[in-house]
Amino acid sequence: MAIRSDAAMVLFYDVEGAPADHDGWHSHEHLHERLSIPGFLRATRWVATDGGPRNFVTYEVTGTDVATSPAYLARLNAPTGWTGAIMPRFRGMIRGFCSVLASRGYGLGARACVVRFLPLPGQEDRVAAEIADRIDGMAYRTGIASVQVMRPEAPPPMTREQALRGADRALPWLILATGYDADRLDAATRQVTAAVRDLLQEATMHGYALDHTATAEEVARTPRPAVTGPGGDPAG
Repeated sequence: MAIRSDAAMVLFYDVEGAPADHDGWHSHEHLHERLSIPGFLRATRWVATDGGPRNFVTYEVTGTDVATSPAYLARLNAPTGWTGAIMPRFRGMIRGFCSVLASRGYGLGARACVVRFLPLPGQEDRVAAEIADRIDGMAYRTGIASVQVMRPEAPPPMTREQALRGADRALPWLILATGYDADRLDAATRQVTAAVRDLLQEATMHGYALDHTATAEEVARTPRPAVTGPGGDPAG
């Protein structure tokens, strides 16, 4: 499987001001912090290539119950000083936990196409089945590494971190396709989406490039980086 489990937390958002400040915080504090929480398996940050929300982040988790786990909520309700400085700059946050309904292929390509969509009422099962059937062949085309379809679960509870940036927007359904040939990836993802378009209320697709990925195993054997805080570089 491309996804290491059957569940993930997904975020889309922009950041006001210099993106380098956000990226430094996210790489040198936030990823390490999140992957130290039981239930978090891998984190991946992608950056938009065609005008979508700049930041697309996935956290692969052991199950959607991580959303209400004591360890996760404790972390969210005790934001660090650096988090407190960065999160008020977040804009348009779309965030939620989701179940991975189908996953085909293996690994993550350096490019991603992400379709955010909503099925027509009553068509959810049909949409899920048809997309799952169509990605069977897509994942093994030249240029494609992996494809999955994800269904959102109940929104996570409000926390102090969320209060810093304002209420999150609900996560829609997703197709996440990754590969190593951007043009072939784009064409194949559009073809799958077009095949079910009559069953959808809405659908948007954007391209992303892989920016940083890490696993919980890597974090467990790596000391948390010493950092200087907002605008600073890792110490040492």
